[in-house]
Amino acid sequence: MSVGVLLITHNGVGPDLLDCASRVLPIMPLKVDCMEVPWDGSGPEELADSARSLLRELDDGQGVLILVDLYGSTPANVARGVEPGRKIRRVYGVNLPMLLRVLNYPESGLDELADIAVEGGRTGVVSDHG
Repeated sequence: MSVGVLLITHNGVGPDLLDCASRVLPIMPLKVDCMEVPWDGSGPEELADSARSLLRELDDGQGVLILVDLYGSTPANVARGVEPGRKIRRVYGVNLPMLLRVLNYPESGLDELADIAVEGGRTGVVSDHG
């Protein structure tokens, strides 16, 4: 068993990140899925059932790491409104380096994987002055 990964993002973000990751890692070492939040103004309450369903599919007993694109956004509110009592961690600001780093540590536990996600996201952002 391993930790599941759920991307909750605005339309277009999650599937594109997942597509890029699958080109780098053709075999996904963790169960990963994504949920797109539409731009039509659907509220978190309306999307909660879809999020809960995905969490149940991804959770093999070790928990689910939820990667969200933007803190304070509707996807973040959906992520915060998931089932109480379910073992989850949320990390906001998902980017490709973060997702790839997470996928490269499939043996890690949920708390460690959340720390790996944050570190991967931070170290993947570099300013080159040359």
